[in-house]
Amino acid sequence: MRATTIGAVALVTLVAFESMAVATAMPTVAEALDGVSRYAVAFGATLATALVGMAAAGPWSDRAGPARPIAVGVTTFVAGLVVAGLAPTMSVLVLGRAVQGLGSGVVTVALYVLVGHVYAEELRPKVFAALAAAWVVPAVVGPLLAGLVVTHLGWRWVFLLVALLVVPAALAVRPGLRLAASHPAGAPAGPDAEPQAAREAGRSVVGWAVLAALGAGVLHIAGHELTPLGAVAIGVGVVAVGVAARRLLPAGTGRAARGLPAVFALRGVAAAAFFGGEVFLPLLLDRERGLSAAAAGSILTVGALSWSAASWYQGGPGQRLTAVRRLRIGYTAIAAGIAVVALLVVPAVPVVVGVAGWSVAGFGMGLLFPTLSVLMLGLSPVAEQGANSSSLQLADALATTVTLALSGALFAVLEPRSAVLAYTAGLAVAGTLAALGAAVSGRVEAPDVAPAATGALH
Repeated sequence: MRATTIGAVALVTLVAFESMAVATAMPTVAEALDGVSRYAVAFGATLATALVGMAAAGPWSDRAGPARPIAVGVTTFVAGLVVAGLAPTMSVLVLGRAVQGLGSGVVTVALYVLVGHVYAEELRPKVFAALAAAWVVPAVVGPLLAGLVVTHLGWRWVFLLVALLVVPAALAVRPGLRLAASHPAGAPAGPDAEPQAAREAGRSVVGWAVLAALGAGVLHIAGHELTPLGAVAIGVGVVAVGVAARRLLPAGTGRAARGLPAVFALRGVAAAAFFGGEVFLPLLLDRERGLSAAAAGSILTVGALSWSAASWYQGGPGQRLTAVRRLRIGYTAIAAGIAVVALLVVPAVPVVVGVAGWSVAGFGMGLLFPTLSVLMLGLSPVAEQGANSSSLQLADALATTVTLALSGALFAVLEPRSAVLAYTAGLAVAGTLAALGAAVSGRVEAPDVAPAATGALH
């Protein structure tokens, strides 16, 4: 099983590296392909299609085992990387990013199912810990390494090198896939073993995820059309995502109802605020301050390091801060960090000020994310912990996708008139979300009498 473990960790590492690396490379890509107006779309397209991949992979893996979803997911991911790496225009690159997002969503979920099928129960915690750790190294070195690749090899190799490395990683997983196919521990015994209701629920989730992805896609595309028709399309996109979110997320999430729904809402707000700010930082440093891709990427690395430090701190022994206090401090830190980063639009402000600001924002995320995960598990009945874990990820992806769509549209509208105003507006959206999170953090405390449907879907 050692080869399977190495292969699974390598696959997660490469998916994580690609995610981190693109934030560093994208300013150069946008300039080279004359596609600055579609800058945020290149990120949002991946998030939108990943929603569909994540939603589809769960019921598909339950029905057929993880082997086929992983094979299809890896193939799709590699195809998207190749399309993006060879893209002659920004539109083709966005298409490639959408394809790879679909594949990464499938692979990420199916790998977790593989662990449940082929590893003994006492080994699973160690394997899951390794998969979680696979995100740490890319977060720390990914932006800097991507900057060096862009500088010395060219931006296309950020995509193509990952595509080449995914192949041997996928081959290493094959022994585990064969074992899962021959002895699918925990899988249904036959086609009739899975209840019909479960199959229908799986199809329903995928259908709502597709609607959410289509709505997000409409938001991204229509946001660049300064016409009455474009405004109508934006409205349609918002409604589509909102309707889908009500079906994909637990009841009360949209209004941050006290207890578990507030946890889901705050997770989405945290991700949208941080990544909504991060997406503009490399572009600002590259275009307005003249930093190289490697230098801009190193600033994202500083944020990742402070995130890791805060995660270690909040999980340490003798922690005296309450969960609500950690949340409020975390959201306040993100808002303050983004505000400091926004000062970089003023040429007289040293870049080191922005480095300090992003470090503060990363520290806030390190306090928030583990705290929200622990709260989710603590407030969930044991039988609903798996479904609620999935909902937490969907809240993250949905909120980030919509925020990138709207802030990207705002940036595209304002950038031709004033680059300073465009960056300020994009960062202001992210900072406002963080401030909102600080204001409602106290709602994670469970009500005196929790409603029976707290963790149930609409």
